[in-house]
Amino acid sequence: MRAESKLPPYARIKAELKNALARGDYAPGAQLPSESALVAEFGVSRMTVGRALNELAAEGLIERVQGVGSFASALDRVSSTLTLRDLHEEIAARGHAHTAEVKLLRAETPKPSLAKLFGVEPRRELFHSVILHLEAGRALQIEDRWVNPDEAPDYLEQDFTQVTPTHYLFGATALWRARYAIEAVQPSAQEARWLGIEVGAACLRITRETFSRSAMITHARLLHPGDRYAIEGEFSP
Repeated sequence: MRAESKLPPYARIKAELKNALARGDYAPGAQLPSESALVAEFGVSRMTVGRALNELAAEGLIERVQGVGSFASALDRVSSTLTLRDLHEEIAARGHAHTAEVKLLRAETPKPSLAKLFGVEPRRELFHSVILHLEAGRALQIEDRWVNPDEAPDYLEQDFTQVTPTHYLFGATALWRARYAIEAVQPSAQEARWLGIEVGAACLRITRETFSRSAMITHARLLHPGDRYAIEGEFSP
């Protein structure tokens, strides 16, 4: 017996599809079973199936195309679920002012290991930015980011004191999937100076990579003082 069997029929269908999306059963852009298939599987009316799909679409988890079908949403549509949030928005939500200092913004040849990660030739230039983000005048994050020029050709033309790279990339690229790692590290001497902390202080580093359908878009290392940043979230399948 399905765990959701005590729910109303539409809610049971919705819950099962959300579970499937959360497990990754449907890649971004993949087509979900048709309404007719869901009607047959669950033994309900087309109206009941339509309500479940409409609610999933309203939550941004799927896209419905009339006469074609329903599809798992691309990454930018479910970014909040995956905690890919714009730092400016996070700071604003706390009622504080966000400012940024651009420490580096240029085309640069990456190390061979990074070139391999992007799938480009070893001597191929990528875009490289290093930005210090401050919350109410206090350093919160060092964002060290490499960007694929093929995916965001205008990246170097942006004023990142006015818009964050995350905000720009969400609008300029077709984000399809992401992966990330979180680890405790100690800052370098330069990083400690920028963050206003001791060299031996504990920091939280998030390494995040995002992809289009065909290539890596960006590789970012986000460094935070351990006593100024926390990762919070909630998920309900």
